[in-house]
Amino acid sequence: MTASLQAHVRAFAFALPEAWEDHPWGESVAKVGKKVFVFFGADESLDGTANFSAKLPTSYEEAMALPFTETTGYGLDRGRWVTVHAPADTPSDMLTAWIEESYRAVAPKALLRTLDG
Repeated sequence: MTASLQAHVRAFAFALPEAWEDHPWGESVAKVGKKVFVFFGADESLDGTANFSAKLPTSYEEAMALPFTETTGYGLDRGRWVTVHAPADTPSDMLTAWIEESYRAVAPKALLRTLDG
């Protein structure tokens, strides 16, 4: 994957049940209901990387062991949020799994049933 990794990750996030894009603080975020499950930031990736922050209650330790991740600031690290700067050759299935994990962490149970159904 080249420059399309960021686009692929964004498309996946917004394809989840009832996910929608909002722009608080001038940055793109993915929400379900009123809750943010991915922060994409203000700028589109030009170098092929996928940049986002996601809540990873299960995969936090695994994700933080990778060289392209860091804790998310603004106190979000306490909630197991991870900021990702994934190189263009990062497997997209790992990144989309993280997006789905973040979605599952905040989405209403009824929506999770439609996802699993």
